[in-house]
Amino acid sequence: MTVSEIQVALGAGRGYPIRFVPGLPGPAVAAAARERVPGARRALLVTDSNVGPLYAAGVVASLQGASLATEVFELAAGEASKSLTTIGAAVDRALSARLLRGDLVVALGGGVVGDIAGFSAAILHRGVAFIQAPTSLLAQVDSAVGGKTGVNHAAGKNLIGAFWQPRAVISSAEVLQTLPAREVRCGLAEALKHGYLADAALVARSLARVDALRRLEAEPVAELVADCCRIKAAVVAADERDHGQRVLLNLGHTFGHAYERLVGYGALTHGEAVALGMVWAARLSEREGLAAAGLEAEVAGALAAFGLPHDVAAPDLPGVDALIEAALTDKKADAGGVRFVLLEGVGRGVTRRLSWDRVRALLGAADD
Repeated sequence: MTVSEIQVALGAGRGYPIRFVPGLPGPAVAAAARERVPGARRALLVTDSNVGPLYAAGVVASLQGASLATEVFELAAGEASKSLTTIGAAVDRALSARLLRGDLVVALGGGVVGDIAGFSAAILHRGVAFIQAPTSLLAQVDSAVGGKTGVNHAAGKNLIGAFWQPRAVISSAEVLQTLPAREVRCGLAEALKHGYLADAALVARSLARVDALRRLEAEPVAELVADCCRIKAAVVAADERDHGQRVLLNLGHTFGHAYERLVGYGALTHGEAVALGMVWAARLSEREGLAAAGLEAEVAGALAAFGLPHDVAAPDLPGVDALIEAALTDKKADAGGVRFVLLEGVGRGVTRRLSWDRVRALLGAADD
């Protein structure tokens, strides 16, 4: 069934729509700007060197057609741009464009662009409105929804940031058609994550449609994006600031972020790192007695079907001790351990606080 809109229900009138559009995003972005930020007179479009040449001109034309004087800030594509240096440059561009507190920032790109645009909007004039127009599958199924914005630090991933909700999310089906295959797989990893933590039927449907999803066939992809947004919208509405059940959305991320830090941001895509982290989470779930034997093999098999990395024993990957050391600065960690997202089964995510000694004992025993 085709879904045109899902609402993220937040208090104090801060809820917003996720709108699914079949064509290019420009007209829908402009319409959302006029509806959701009616007082705006200027806009800063944040994009990157991959997406900008393809789609920025169309979005700029639509915004200008809606009487928004629009400037463009284009960052270098890739995780290396997710830094305070880029934030400073984006804010400089916004100020030189004379954006005021009642104006608008638009994110046109994947997860990195969304982080830079959202965090810049959060700190500019102590908060200006922004709209997400995600162009990657990963951003459409996950990162564009929920208001988490931030940048990386040498000590770890996403350690500097803010919660800043968009006024609208515009998900265009057409822009996905220019994605490289690796980026498609990256998004499918995050989609599977949603299924494993909350929706066993999503996992089953995805595995039945592997080829269609990898080819980006319109109907199955649209259904997958909507299903993931529905899951995330419900979680965010219940726990906007990550104090409770929203932590479940971090399935695979504790060791996933550690992989990214150790291997080098960009050497593994975020989705690839999360895929490996999900295998570790399934292994921990079995060893901790939460899940029946065979869950790790099931998760690894699903990831393999989508062409994602799943062999955590691969010789070119960091081992358990290195991953634990890198995860000590994880946002879910405390002095003696970490709040891990584990699984009781497919579609049944839970959190458990485990000491690092316990994690090392459980995972080390697996490798003896």
